[in-house]
Amino acid sequence: MDFRDIDRLNRRDMIRSAAMLGAGAAFMQPLPLLAQAGSLADIRKAADAGKDASIKRIRDWIALPSIAAEDRNMPEGAAYFAQLAKDAGFTHVEVVPTDGHPGVFATLDVGAPRTVGLYLMYDVKQYDAAEWSSPPLEGKMVERKDLGTTMVGRGSANHKGPEGTFLAALHAIRAAGRKMPVNLVLVCEGEEEIGSPHFRQLVTKPNVLAALKKCDGVFMPTAMQGLDGNATIELGAKGIIELELIASGEKWGRGPKKDVHSSLKAMLDSPAWRLVQALQTLVTPDGNTPAIDGWFENVRKLTEREKAMIRSSITPTSEAEFRDAFGITHWIDDLPFDEAAIRLAEQPTVNIEGLVAGYTGPGGKTVLPGRAVAKLDLRLVPNQTRAEATKKLRAHLDKRGFADVEMNVSGGYDPTETPEDSRLIRAEIATYKKLGVRPDLSVRLAGSWPGGTFTQPPVSVPVGRFGLSTGGNAHAPDEYYLIDSINPKVAGLVDSTMGYVEFLYTLATLK
Repeated sequence: MDFRDIDRLNRRDMIRSAAMLGAGAAFMQPLPLLAQAGSLADIRKAADAGKDASIKRIRDWIALPSIAAEDRNMPEGAAYFAQLAKDAGFTHVEVVPTDGHPGVFATLDVGAPRTVGLYLMYDVKQYDAAEWSSPPLEGKMVERKDLGTTMVGRGSANHKGPEGTFLAALHAIRAAGRKMPVNLVLVCEGEEEIGSPHFRQLVTKPNVLAALKKCDGVFMPTAMQGLDGNATIELGAKGIIELELIASGEKWGRGPKKDVHSSLKAMLDSPAWRLVQALQTLVTPDGNTPAIDGWFENVRKLTEREKAMIRSSITPTSEAEFRDAFGITHWIDDLPFDEAAIRLAEQPTVNIEGLVAGYTGPGGKTVLPGRAVAKLDLRLVPNQTRAEATKKLRAHLDKRGFADVEMNVSGGYDPTETPEDSRLIRAEIATYKKLGVRPDLSVRLAGSWPGGTFTQPPVSVPVGRFGLSTGGNAHAPDEYYLIDSINPKVAGLVDSTMGYVEFLYTLATLK
């Protein structure tokens, strides 16, 4: 999303800013029994028969890391996914150039009354193999206690595993001799992990835009189950801006233009301290609230109903799980858990991802840096926009005398909101209930994905993320995706494949 899926707890939007939509025995059906009988039994049989091929498809894809931040395997990644789309039955597939890395556009028109859009990504985050217990590009099977057999590899959960599982659903429908129940329009980008800077170019290409405008909605295949078996349905996501602020002696006209001996600090200005002073103006003294001029003037506060949805998901157990997973002892401003969860959904943020200046190796090195860089991400909430926020940040710095501090925006997009009564969201709810999975309605993903590109003009259609199964450690070492589940409430690969099949059939018939 970024996906924003730091861990399975994050997928619960706090991570689950959720309203409970029913409970009881109806939601306790073991997933392995699903769709083994009834109208989709032949597809289930095909999915079982194709399981090994599905595993190989995901593993082979993991072996080709397309990393936008490193400009690594990007043309190869687009071409590889284009072939995956062709193999899955898409009849029109094209690699679409942008001013950055290429995207992929594909359609499958079977003459169905209803058309559904798909958002996918072929890029993954960077990795340091030395930090992994299993090689990040091998997709090895690793057992996890209380979960089952998982595939470990960069991109396994975010998002090649879920996306490969959706492709498995298309293969199973074809193998069963079935006609696709809906028409499909697919867009796949290679820059999600750097803020989707050129995604709008892909979406607004005339033939792509014309196809997307026919869709009832666009969804992103994602592993949305927690270990309790419940699945989150998000009604939105925060937007994001990724950028660097750079202070340098060269631009400032003061201090050194290159690193010099630190003894000279007595007579020279410091670009590093210049950057620190600029950063301090962006937030309140405790670092917890943005202080950029006009930052909150368009922020939409949560409604009382939305706050109630969040509070309904708060339990002592969920708080304990969250504290344990992230090593947390206090919430921000010492808030109670429910208020911290509300703040997570409601508040925009200014975050320092990294600081780089001078010498960063072992020991010390007495230098006065000539250049300092802060890597930031700014999370946006409705009704903020990337354009507005970028303009306000620049004006804020200039007003305080920091016009020399460079601002290089590398990517970002607006927040996402989808109506609860849209056909796409109602189809997600209906599918989960049909499969014996309790759907938990979430106010907003605290992370980000570029769904706003679809919900806003000129596309203007609902969006959501949907899928069974689970995974974790996205953006981190030992990222994993569940293949064979020992938890009867959580779907493994074949059950997750059938979840996408059920979703497509539900979308085709839901009024």
